[in-house]
Amino acid sequence: MPLVSADINARIARRVRALRAERGMTLDALAATCAVSRSMLSLVERGESSPTAVVLDKIATGLGVPLATLFDDVSAPASPVSRHEDRTSWRDPQSGYVRRNISPANFPSPIQIVEVVLPPGARVAYETGAREVKIHQQIWVQEGRIEVTVGNVTYRLAADDCLAMQLNEPTTFRNRTRTPARYFVILATEHARTVRRGTDGD
Repeated sequence: MPLVSADINARIARRVRALRAERGMTLDALAATCAVSRSMLSLVERGESSPTAVVLDKIATGLGVPLATLFDDVSAPASPVSRHEDRTSWRDPQSGYVRRNISPANFPSPIQIVEVVLPPGARVAYETGAREVKIHQQIWVQEGRIEVTVGNVTYRLAADDCLAMQLNEPTTFRNRTRTPARYFVILATEHARTVRRGTDGD
């Protein structure tokens, strides 16, 4: 996996601003929807914060997109091919896990592929439950072992195991071992619709 890019926060900032504008949402409206403070959203949109994966997942849910969408490089040339050298990694400042989008950023497809490396002992707990957009997800472990808890059910996965699930309950990823775990996340959005939310004065 390549080194983490220093400008990834700027890319996330641009994506959040653009997605919010597309939906006609104010910062206050997004804050109310995703349970992230307006001040934090403002810092994220200015690229002045290093938000955690949990915070970014809340923002993505409020915008009606998968988390992976926030890492897309929309300035890249539109192409059905994603090249190894063009991919950028991002490290979660809380858990230390590293992720990178594998799928082409600007190719219209309901499917997204993400590679994740979860460090030894790391734990990431996504708090979001029901979503407006139905997202299916499969976890395919390549190396190591992980635990995935979906709601109240825990699945223990080893190399080459694959778990299918829907993103509609709180989900926790945990690596209880002493070695890194590497896995692919494959996401499919069943439908994506633009939701226009309240603006100032509503």
